[in-house]
Amino acid sequence: MSAELALNGASLKVRNQWIVKPLSLTIDAGQTVALVGESGAGKSSLLELLRQAHADRVAWCPQQPALVPMLSLYLNVYMGRLHEFGLWQNLSNLLRADPDQWRSVQALADELGLLNGSGAKRMSQSAERFSGGEQQRINIARALFQQRPIFLGDEPVSAVDEVQARRIIERVKAHHQTTVLALHDVDLALACADRIIGMSQGEVVLDRPARALDAETLLALYPSQRHG
Repeated sequence: MSAELALNGASLKVRNQWIVKPLSLTIDAGQTVALVGESGAGKSSLLELLRQAHADRVAWCPQQPALVPMLSLYLNVYMGRLHEFGLWQNLSNLLRADPDQWRSVQALADELGLLNGSGAKRMSQSAERFSGGEQQRINIARALFQQRPIFLGDEPVSAVDEVQARRIIERVKAHHQTTVLALHDVDLALACADRIIGMSQGEVVLDRPARALDAETLLALYPSQRHG
């Protein structure tokens, strides 16, 4: 398998403090990788380094859904490819949805359980009227709509229950060659990933196949939870 993502000596330092210490990393095409570790361990920053290094091939799903509250589900998802369409098409799409793009977005929204049998009504509903978990799914739909080979997600399913989270991640994997997710839930990481990278204080301290790990091993990366 060829390397899909690679970093060579990458690092991030802010105000003389290491956020991510120098590291080299390769992720092969076809892998699903979970980044685990406490808040502040460097997971989000490592994702950002990967995103910057491979921006033209990455669908990015940030931790906080960057939705426009008053715009519809459809338009928020469509914005994932705003840069690909011409100015006039984007302006006209605000007034009347492009039928082809509408169908594409509707299929993704339905796949992620956002329509609840209400089709056009939900597609036209403003993002602010959806729950936190639904807004996360709109955020994911926008990333899927970009049709990139690599998906990078920073806690993309933190606001949904574990059953839904597993189903959503499986759909994400089905749309992408390679998937890298920062996850706080170690059980979810073990269930959905084939490789797990553990981080602590800006360093990679664990990098092993998921099948060789268990929850107890991963929970050692969360000392404040175990002793707090």
